[in-house]
Amino acid sequence: MAESAKGELPSLLPVLAFLKPHKWRLAGASLALLFTAAATLSMGRGLQVLIDQGFGGGTSADLKAAIALLITIAAAMAIGTFIRFYLVSWLGERVSADLRMAVFDNLVRLHPGFFETNRSGEIMSRLTTDTTLLQTIIGSSFSMALRSSLTLIGALVMMFITNLKLSLIIALGVPLVLMPILIFGRRVRRLSNQSQDSIASVGSYAGEIIQHIRVVQSYTSESFESQAFAAEVERAFTIARRRIWQRSLLICGAILLLFVAMSGMLWEGGQDVISGNMTGGELGAFVFYAIMVGTGVATISEVWGELQRAAGAAERLIELLNTTSAIIDPGETPVNSAPVQPCMQLDNVSFRYPTRPEVTALNNFTLPIEAGRSLALVGPSGAGKSTVFELLQRFYDPQQGRILLDGKDIREFGLKQLREHIALVPQQPALFTGDVRYNIAYGKPDATDAEIVSAAQAAHADEFITRLPGGYASHLGEQGVRLSGGQRQRIALARAILNNAQILLLDEATSALDTESEHQVQLALQELMQNRTTVIIAHRLSTILHADMIAVLDQGEVIAMGTHDELLGSCDLYARLARLQFREAS
Repeated sequence: MAESAKGELPSLLPVLAFLKPHKWRLAGASLALLFTAAATLSMGRGLQVLIDQGFGGGTSADLKAAIALLITIAAAMAIGTFIRFYLVSWLGERVSADLRMAVFDNLVRLHPGFFETNRSGEIMSRLTTDTTLLQTIIGSSFSMALRSSLTLIGALVMMFITNLKLSLIIALGVPLVLMPILIFGRRVRRLSNQSQDSIASVGSYAGEIIQHIRVVQSYTSESFESQAFAAEVERAFTIARRRIWQRSLLICGAILLLFVAMSGMLWEGGQDVISGNMTGGELGAFVFYAIMVGTGVATISEVWGELQRAAGAAERLIELLNTTSAIIDPGETPVNSAPVQPCMQLDNVSFRYPTRPEVTALNNFTLPIEAGRSLALVGPSGAGKSTVFELLQRFYDPQQGRILLDGKDIREFGLKQLREHIALVPQQPALFTGDVRYNIAYGKPDATDAEIVSAAQAAHADEFITRLPGGYASHLGEQGVRLSGGQRQRIALARAILNNAQILLLDEATSALDTESEHQVQLALQELMQNRTTVIIAHRLSTILHADMIAVLDQGEVIAMGTHDELLGSCDLYARLARLQFREAS
C-alpha cells in the first residue's frame, strides 16, 4: 500500500460525498444545528434580562417573567440538541457503513496481485478502525466543530453589539489562541497517521500468528512471538503517547491564552460597572458570550486533532476505494454458442509476475487443452504449473500472447462469464466460517437442498456429513478446522460438482491425504471429470497415469507432450521423475 497520506483536511471531502444520498437528513441536522446555536446565543440576552429586570425590577412578577424566558430558551436548546444529535449520529453511522461497503465491494474485485503486496491485516484495519474513526468524526466531532464555530461567530457578534471596548480585548486574544492550534495541529496530524499505521501493523501481526498458531506452538515459539508482539504494541503506544502529548499541549495552550484575555476583559468590565458606564446585566451577558467564545475555541482546538486523524484515515480509505484492478473486466459479452465441452489454449504466452518482473514464469508458452479430455501438467517446482492455472482463470494477464476459450481471447469475456465456465479444486481447499450447506452452495447460493445433497453424494461426502451433529447445518469453524483433510477436500469437490462448470482445474487434490481419504476423493474425481475438460497439476505421477494427455513443463516452457508410456521413452525429465516416484513407492 502507498505511503501514508499527509492527512490534509481536504482529504475528508470525498468522504463527505457519501452524505449526498441522505441530503434531507443532512438538511434537518443543519437546521437543528442552526436552531440550537441561535437558542444558545439567546441565553445571553436571557441572563441580561434576569439580572437587569428580574433581579433589578424589584417585583416577583418581573423575576417570574425572566425565569420563564430562561426556561423557554432552555427547552428550545434541549429540543434542538435532541434532533441534531439523533440526525448527526445517524448520518455518522450510515456514512461509515456505506463507506465500508463501498471499499469492500472494490476490494473483492481487485486482482489477486494486489493482495500479494498489501497485508491483509492492514487492509482489515482500514475497513474497521479507520471507518469507525470516521463514524465518530461525522457523528460527533464534526458536529461539535460546526456547532462551536457557529456559536463562536455568533458570540463574537453579540459581544461587539453588547460592548465594543471589551470585545476588542477578546478579539486581540483570539489570534494568540489560533497560533498554537496551527503549530501543534501539523504535529498532531503527522503523529496521528503514524499511530494509525502502527495499529494496523499490530493487527496484521496478531492475525498472522493466530492463523498459524499450530506452527507457532509446534516450534515452541510462544515466548518469542509474545516478545515480538509486545514490541509492536509498545511501538504503537509510544507513537500514541507522543500524539496525546502534542494534543494536550494544544488544548492547554489554547485554554490558557484565552482565559488570560478574558481576565483582562473582566478587569476592564468591572471598572465600567463600578463607574456606572454599563449595567450588571450587560456585563453578565458579555461574560456569557465571552465564555461561549472560550468554550468554542477550546472545543475547536480539541476537535482539530480528531479532524486531522480523520483526514489521514479518509485518505487511506479513499485510496483503497479508488484502487483499480489490473485486470480489465469488459462486462458481460454475448456468446454465440456455449459448448458443453469447451477447449482452451495458451498461445505463445510470456508472463512475469508483477512482484517478480525479473523472473520469467512462462516463456513463449503454447499449450492446447482439448475439449472433453484430461490434460495433466507435470514438472519440477517452479516449472510454471500453478501459473497456468492463474492465467486460465485470468487472475493475471500475460505480457505477450493470448489465452483462448473456444478460439476467443478470454480478455473479451466478462470475468464472471469466464469464471462460470471454470471450477477449481485446490490442493488446500478453502472453506469459509459457516455450515456445510453454505460451503457446498458457495458458488450457487440459490441451490436447493436436494441439489446440495446430490452434489455431496457425488463427492462421497454425504456419508460423513450425515454423521455430523447437525448434519448439513453443522458449522465447520474457521477455515473448516473441525474437519479432517479428506473431509475438507470432499466438501470442496461437492462445491465444484454443484457449480457444474465445463472446465475443471485440479491442483492434485489427493497429494496431502491418507490412503482411505485418497481413495474416496479419487472416486469423486472420476465422476466429476466425466465429460468435462480437465486440467490437472500432478505432484504424484501415479494419479495421472490414465490422463488423456500429459504435458511436461520445465522453466516456464512445454518440453514434451504425450501419454505416460510415450513420455517414458521420449522425455528424459519425465522418465527421471517416474523412476524416482515409483522407486519410492515400491
